[in-house]
This record gives sequence, structure tokens and C-alpha cells, in this order.
Amino acid sequence: MTDFLLELRSEEIPARMQDKAREDLARLFAAELDKAGLKASELVTYATPRRLALIARGLPGETAAVSEELKGPPADAPDAAVEGFLRKAGLTRDALQTRDVKGRATLFAVIDKPGRATVEVLAEAIPAIIRAFPWPKSMRWGAASISTESPRWVRPLQGIVALFGDTVVPCAVAGVESGAATVGHRFHHPGVITIGSAGDYVEKLRACHVIVDQNERRATIALGAKMAANKAGLTLVEDEGLVSENAGLTEWPVPLLGRFDAAFLDVPPEVIQLTARVNQKYFVCRSGDGKLANAFVCTANIDAADGGDKIIEGNRKVLAARLSDARFFYETDLKVPLADQAKKLEKIVFHEKLGTVADKVDRVAKLARWLVEEGIVKDANPDLAERAARLAKADLVTGMVGEFPELQGLMGGYYAAAQGEAAQVADAIRDHYKPVGQGDDVPTAPVTVAVSLADKLDSITQFFGADLKPSGSKDPFALRRSSLGIIALILDNGLRFPLAGVAGADVLDFFAERLKVQQREAGVRHDLIDSVFALGGEDDLVRLLARVKALQSFVGTEDGANLLAGYKRAANILKKEGYLASSDQSVADYSREAAEAALVAALDAAEPASANAIANEDFEGAMAALATLRAPIDSFFDQVTVNDPDPNKRAGRLALLARVRAAVHGVADFSRIEG
Repeated sequence: MTDFLLELRSEEIPARMQDKAREDLARLFAAELDKAGLKASELVTYATPRRLALIARGLPGETAAVSEELKGPPADAPDAAVEGFLRKAGLTRDALQTRDVKGRATLFAVIDKPGRATVEVLAEAIPAIIRAFPWPKSMRWGAASISTESPRWVRPLQGIVALFGDTVVPCAVAGVESGAATVGHRFHHPGVITIGSAGDYVEKLRACHVIVDQNERRATIALGAKMAANKAGLTLVEDEGLVSENAGLTEWPVPLLGRFDAAFLDVPPEVIQLTARVNQKYFVCRSGDGKLANAFVCTANIDAADGGDKIIEGNRKVLAARLSDARFFYETDLKVPLADQAKKLEKIVFHEKLGTVADKVDRVAKLARWLVEEGIVKDANPDLAERAARLAKADLVTGMVGEFPELQGLMGGYYAAAQGEAAQVADAIRDHYKPVGQGDDVPTAPVTVAVSLADKLDSITQFFGADLKPSGSKDPFALRRSSLGIIALILDNGLRFPLAGVAGADVLDFFAERLKVQQREAGVRHDLIDSVFALGGEDDLVRLLARVKALQSFVGTEDGANLLAGYKRAANILKKEGYLASSDQSVADYSREAAEAALVAALDAAEPASANAIANEDFEGAMAALATLRAPIDSFFDQVTVNDPDPNKRAGRLALLARVRAAVHGVADFSRIEG
């Protein structure tokens, strides 16, 4: 078995494309091997800014010989049919075999395919992979680029290393011929390196200041940045995404710590961090008190003779220019009151069917006030809730949010605080988008809750009202995320209100689906949520979930499982007999059997006890009341014949089963429960 190395060297590959490119290279290569009946024992891929590489381990020297059998037409078929089969098989008439198939002589072609040298397979595979490569963006180059048939690559292809063992796999793409030569680091070792085989590829490049393993580069950056910060008495603000991005920009990463003017710390820390991260790919640090420090960590792509001093100074100057721009935006925005900024929202369309952002703000402000005045959100001042809602979107027209859209809300909070708005208003503006995803903080401050809930409710009701609902995987207005945010706000804050009255029946169905998604991760069964929603009229999510959790505990017990079995037996009999819940059949007196009378007595006690418990939201008590029916129901089915020849007894017993069904449905629709 032999290892194969493929390196495709080019000009800079964007960092964001490298991981997907490695996946695509492995996938395309495996597909080409599969066509030839080959399979590697392992595929390893690497990516740096200048090269995409693959090592396939354990390939045989040649493919296996195979014999393929093709069934043809009957032996007495017309000449045209036989000739067509011969062309397909690539054989002459005398090479065909004749066999009996169901009593009729039939022609067969047996095609023996000898094994091929793996080198030949690889020589064909490499150009095919390059031509089929799905780069998000690619380009043509050189004289060949005149033709639309010319190969494309992410950047001009400069070299191909293709080695099967120590043998060069001969091929050429876009005028670039394969070989064993590559180059090292752009500055440390720009000269040619000859690779012996896949076995020495990684270490030969390392000796020439190229770390080809992206995971090793990431580890080097993560550890080096942390050590640089610790050495300065600081704590690195860790950022996995930034680690990966810097690894995709360097072949020999060297983290270096620098300082910027402490005067910039007057700008909000999130602005500094975003400026450093987005524009310069720098990490930031915190000092011992947890506050942002005037320090950054950049990742050089070179071992500098002066320890990196000149690199640090150059990066400091660039960062200073960026921070100066950020400070200008911040100070300019502060000069305009948020209330004046909010007036500009009249010129921004929220959606063509739903008016401007100013229209949305007006709706949200009224809804936030209503939520407080109705006592749904308690302990909040309605004036502050409305004020916060009217200012919440004002920062959308500020210079800072124009530069960094991800700071919306956050900057509004800073501006509101600096301009003398109440702390509750500033906090609500800052946090009203929350929660924006799983794991995000859920607001609990009353004014913030009112504004956040109103904002999300408005989005869902308005888009549903305009028939702009999510469909399939499409959710352009992030309504699923908004609904999960609403559910989290309601449950975490114990908000009690009829959701259907605010949102409408179709929206309630949408919430039911989202609730199942959200609660599934908490271990709550979706069929139990269905069984409670199916009752109708239960749109208080806090009460609904309490009922569901009590039901889940109950059906997990022996009493619950047996009652469910008894209920389903009763429901099946009623369904078979066409006995509906609304059936009103008068039943004459008759002598009840002992088990029948016992079930009547049990129902007489359980029905009011369960109804009382439900009215008091004591759902565990309601389940306990239902549990008393378990033994009488079991005895009833063991000792009583429902379909008695006496029509009076039969009608009475069906009515009794209907009482059982109705009693159970006071808690949940057990027909929706699985098991």
C-alpha cells in the first residue's frame, strides 16, 4: 500500500473558504477513487493561505481486474438490435455468448476489464477535481482565460505537487504541470523545495517556516495570544472565530502584543473590540478589574529579527486610525438626541406591506404600554416602557450602527444613558432584541421585558397578518427566532396572559410548534404538548407548560400508563360505536354490576376533584384524582360486558365510558399521547 500527496498551490485563498475547500477536496477525491474501485484507508486535508493539500493513505498499486456481464437481445433478434448491443458492449458478434433465458436463446456480453495502474487513475482524477471544484468565487487567468472552457480556481494556480509514493503523477492543468517541487514561506524560505513523498511533506514545509496543519496553527495562535496577554499582566478576550481567521491568514503565525492610546477607552468597549476584530483581526485584552485594557494582540506571519517591534508599531498606527474613526462616529452621534434620531425612521421602510420603521415603533410603543397597564408585565412604569419603545430603534440611523450593524440596540443604550434618559429606559433599549438565540440572556428587568415582548409580538402578528409566514426552511423575517424569544420571555418571567387574544389562532399554532422545538431539548415530549393544546382554549404558556410537565410525570408512572391504556380501550369502543362526546342518550334505570357501580362512584369523586385542582392550577392534584380511576376501570373491563344484549345496559355502559373519556379530557386529550 502506498500514500499519495496532492498539493494545489495558488495565490491567496481567503480564510473563510479554507475549511469548506478541504471538505470539498476530500469529497471530490474520494468520488474519483470510487469510480475506479479504489478506496484510501484515510484522507487527510490541509489548507494554508497559499496551498490546499490532501494525503491519501493506503492506496494499492493498481485497481482490481473486474468482469462485467451485460444481457443483450434474443439471439434471433433483428440485425439492427444486435448491432446496437455490440456497439454498446464494444465487442464483435463472435465474442458474444448465447444462454438460455426462460426457454429462449439470449445474447450476453462478458467484458473483462484488466486492472489499471493507480498512477493512471490519479493522473485523470487531478484535472477532473480541479475543474469540478465548487469555489464560492473563482477566476480565470492568463492567455487561456480568453476561453470560457478554461479552468477556474480561487486564485491563479501556481503549482501542483502530485506524488504516489516517490513517483510523480504526470498531469497538467491550465499550463501548470505536476511535479515534486513547491515553495516554503513567502519571506523566510521563498525558494523551491523538493518533496520526497507524502511522508516528509509536513516536516519539510515546517523546516521552511510553513505549518500546513490548520489545527496546529490555530493552537499556536490561541496559546501564543494568551501567553502574550498573561505576560503583560492581562487576560485575553478569547475568540475562536478570530483564532480560525488568523490561522487562515498565516503560514507561520506569531502572536504579538501591542498597546494603543488609553484615551480611546472613552469609547464603549464593544466598539473597540469590534473595530479591532472586524477591521484588523486583532484580539483585545482585559485588565485585572475586568475592564477592557488598552492592548491588542495581532498575529504576524513572520519571525521578525527585532522581536516584532516594527510590526507592532505598524499595527498600532493602523488600529489608532480605525479607533479615531470609531470615536468620531461615537462623539458625533452623541450630539443628536435619540428622539431626534427617531424622527428619521419615517424615511426607512420596514416592509412594503407594513409601513416604515416609524410605524413599527408606534405599534410597539402602544403594545408595550398595554402590556404594563394590563398587568401582564408587572412592576414596570408604563411611561418608561413607552419611552423606551419609542427610542429603541433610533440608533439604526446613527453613524456607529451604520458602520457596525451588529451594535444596534447596544449603542442606543449607551446614547440614552449619556443623554440623561432613565436607567430603565437605557437598559431596555440596549437589551430589547434579546434573546436573539439559544443560550442568549433572557431579559428580566420589567421595562425591558415589556419592550422586548412587544417588539417580537408585533413582528409575528404583523407578518402573519400580511400572509408572510415562514414556509419550509424559508424564514426571511426570522419569525421562528422571534417566537422562541417570546416563549423564553414568557416562561422565564412567568408572564400570564391569553396569547391567542393578542396573537391570533394561526399564530398560536405556530407557537405550539416552536414550543415543542424549545421544550424537546429540555426533555419534554412533543406528544404531551400536542395533547394539551388539543383541548383548545389553553393559550397561557406558563399554565400550559405546568400542565404538560405534570402530565409527563404522571404518564411515566404505573398508574399513568395503565390509565392511558384504559382510556384508549374506552375511546376505541366509543369510536367503533360512533358514540360522540356530544351524544345525549337517555338511559333507563337498570341493576348495575358491582364493578360498574364502583366505576360510577370513582367518577363521582374524581370528576369534581380533578376539576377543582385544574381550576387552582394544581395539575399534580388533577393527575392524582385521575389516578383513582385506574383500578375501577381495570375491574370494569375485566368483569363487565359493554356490548350487552340488553340495549339499555349497553347504552348505559357506553355513557359510562364517555364519562371516563370526558374526565380524562379535562386534563389532556389522551388520544394524542403516544404509547
